[in-house]
Amino acid sequence: MSELRYASRAWRRLRLVVWLLLPALARAQSQLPATPPPPPPGPLTLNQCLSYALAYQPLVRQARLDEGIADAANRVALSAWLPQISGTAVGQHYFGLPFTIFPDPTTGVYTPRQLGVSNVTTLGLAGTQTIYNNDVLLAARQAPYNRLAAGQNTVYNKIATVSDVSKAFYSVLLSQRQAQVYDEDIRRLGRNYQDARNRYDAGIVDKTDFLQAEISLNNSKASRKQSLEAVNANTAYLQQLMGLPAGQLVQLKYDTLQLEQEAVVDTLEQLNPANRIEFQQVLTQKTLQGQTVDYYRLGFLPSLSAFGNYNSVYQANTVREQYQQRFPNSYAGLQLALPLFTGFRRTQNLRRARLQDQRIDQDLLGTRNQVTTEYATALANYKGFYEAYVQSRRNLDLSRQVYHVVDIQYREGIKAYLDLLVAQTTLRTSQLNYYSALFQVLTSKVELLRTLGTLPITY
Repeated sequence: MSELRYASRAWRRLRLVVWLLLPALARAQSQLPATPPPPPPGPLTLNQCLSYALAYQPLVRQARLDEGIADAANRVALSAWLPQISGTAVGQHYFGLPFTIFPDPTTGVYTPRQLGVSNVTTLGLAGTQTIYNNDVLLAARQAPYNRLAAGQNTVYNKIATVSDVSKAFYSVLLSQRQAQVYDEDIRRLGRNYQDARNRYDAGIVDKTDFLQAEISLNNSKASRKQSLEAVNANTAYLQQLMGLPAGQLVQLKYDTLQLEQEAVVDTLEQLNPANRIEFQQVLTQKTLQGQTVDYYRLGFLPSLSAFGNYNSVYQANTVREQYQQRFPNSYAGLQLALPLFTGFRRTQNLRRARLQDQRIDQDLLGTRNQVTTEYATALANYKGFYEAYVQSRRNLDLSRQVYHVVDIQYREGIKAYLDLLVAQTTLRTSQLNYYSALFQVLTSKVELLRTLGTLPITY
């Protein structure tokens, strides 16, 4: 029997230890890695950049941690609804026993007498249970909205991350395309320079042709260098937004035809401020503040709780006999606490909470106006950039045709080199304008979707 009893006690202790360690184990499993892993190998698409950023961008990770903090804070506040149990142990030794005055049973004269023993040990177990309390009621009502507010903060950071990373991605692509345009221009200018030099050496033309070609070639080389440096700078900024160290710059992958298709968006979609996360956050604050108003408004209500105590008292005059005899006592009861007068603190807190509630109403109005203005601005920018994109694409086709004809005419001696240089400069400008307009319209599309509240945040 003793072995079975010992095994039962050991099993109970093991279960208790496991129960206590489960939260710690769960926290350990949910901890985010201190250092983000490297990105996928090979050139990255926009979706891969966004997926990585949503997983490892510091602001998004902080927002996820804030959700865990809010959940833990809710559990701390709601723990007041559960029984609160505590144990105490008190040991006392009287060097002189206390006196108590008793009346003499025969004479009626009050006489001091020493009562008790020299050594007293008390082991106590006390428990309380809240039945109603305004503080814990507020915690219970606000808990789901605190969790909602933390989740909305995460969504806000995700939207900002998707918007910023997309714009940075397009900035890198624009710099790359500009560098490629200058590469093509340098090849054309290099060929023209060599042709003009050969003609000058043959005595056909004067040296102004090849000097002009050399000037244009040098300018294109300088512009190409600036574009390549811009690629490195924009890539480093993109990796910062992704939460990726900029020690080794990543390569990007894209499809120009797909980008042209993605540039189109429905401009007839109506704005609904309720879709914006900023408006939803203010609504949540409004709800929480309304519950705070109710908390102070109901502050006059009493709090009710139950309590119970159990004590084991050991008394003896000598230490050897201290724990030979136990004197237990126990009791239970209800406690009602009614605030009668608090120096008008409750009424002033109520007044302050109502003023704060009215202030949030103004925040709602201001947020609605801000959302409307942002949408109108984003829509106007998108329409303007899209029209510029359509015209620049048309101009690029025309410039290519003009350059092709002028180049043939120059080779045949019909056109002067200055005409070829003008056609080539026009072609380069049209190419730069086209790519600038394309990525501007893509960037403005991201901003338009953000202001509409329809920017996707799952990749």
